Amino acid sequence: MTISQALQSSKTLQGIAWMVLTSFLFVGMTGIIRHLGSNMPAVETAFIRYLFGTILIMPMVIRHWQGIPNGQTVWLYVFRGLVHGGGVILWFYAMARIPIAEVTAIGYISPIFVTIGAAIFLGERLHFRRIGGVLCGFLGALIILRPGFQEISLGQLAQLCAAPLFAVSFIIAKKLTGTQGSSMIVGMLSLGCTIALLPGALVQWRQPTSYELSWLAVAALVATSGHYTLTRAFQAAPITVTQPLGFLQLVWAAILGVLVFNEGLDPYVLVGGAVIVAAATYISHRELQVSRRERTPTSIATKF
Repeated sequence: MTISQALQSSKTLQGIAWMVLTSFLFVGMTGIIRHLGSNMPAVETAFIRYLFGTILIMPMVIRHWQGIPNGQTVWLYVFRGLVHGGGVILWFYAMARIPIAEVTAIGYISPIFVTIGAAIFLGERLHFRRIGGVLCGFLGALIILRPGFQEISLGQLAQLCAAPLFAVSFIIAKKLTGTQGSSMIVGMLSLGCTIALLPGALVQWRQPTSYELSWLAVAALVATSGHYTLTRAFQAAPITVTQPLGFLQLVWAAILGVLVFNEGLDPYVLVGGAVIVAAATYISHRELQVSRRERTPTSIATKF
């Protein structure tokens, strides 16, 4: 069976593929924000990025518009915009002040909240291999961070606070995929964050240069694409399957930091990254086996 055939016949594998692509896109956006540095206030940088994102995604929202959502869905959109907007401010602040791999590693606290929240609020089953994948990924992040052996900076603290906010946003996104299309979910997130970030951006506004605006426009394109592929991953497979694969983002972030920003590769990053890659590979392998068994008739079934 070819890879294309396997993807066509398994929604789970489609979810895995979408999630791997998401990890590449989000690291690309991370690199852009790191490149811009901390000269622009974090809330203004985030506002401009989401404003561009809203402009990009709105034509697709209008094209697939199915009418005004019900009251509960509207409140989910509003709440997600506020929560995600707060997380974005903290993330932009951290991204401009600590290494890319470190920001990404600390962010892996989020999947712990996501997995637990998906089990509590979405009723998803926590199979042993999925729990193991999340825990192994978290262990890899701890190896990189070495808590207790280094002082916690403001950038690290900001990212620690952002993690649970992003977890809430992801859970709401998964809830919305039951009734809403990908374009609508991503579009409402961009619009909601733009509105939520506007007051803070006005208070701290500094006239951006054309160079900064150009890079933020690219960041918006990459990040909006990432949110779209993330939503497609959520639609194709349970969140407890796709979320552990997000740990691959740390590997790409570490490579980007070394090759582009000369941040240096800590040996602990190599060890932690190896643990994370092993966990993600195991998850993908096990889900592939399960999907194949689901398509193969049992010995009893073939007798009828």
